[in-house]
Amino acid sequence: QVQLVESGGGLVQAGGSLRLSCAASGRTFSSYAMGWFRQAPGKEREFVAAISSSGDSTYYADSVKGRFTISRDNAKNTVYLQMISLKPEDTAVYYCAAAKTIILVVSTPTYWGQGTRVTVSS
Repeated sequence: QVQLVESGGGLVQAGGSLRLSCAASGRTFSSYAMGWFRQAPGKEREFVAAISSSGDSTYYADSVKGRFTISRDNAKNTVYLQMISLKPEDTAVYYCAAAKTIILVVSTPTYWGQGTRVTVSS
């Protein structure tokens, strides 16, 4: 069992930056690929970014490439999402997710966090 707790959301102006964090419980964090998803009001949840268990591989949605960076610190059981050049359309609840492989975390994550809200004002 893996428990995920996101933090770092908030209100930011367009063009600004935020860094989200996701702290994971358990001693097996380094064996899981991690991902970030988001759900905007009235829309379905969508994939944002993923990182392999070792951190060597990353994958991004086209809408965030060049603006968002996913990283992880296995010693701290934490995955991060650095977001720059934020746009109003990035407004959403952001969720952390975990699965055994990067393919699974993109398609069918096993574990989810409770989400953290990001609001980007124009």
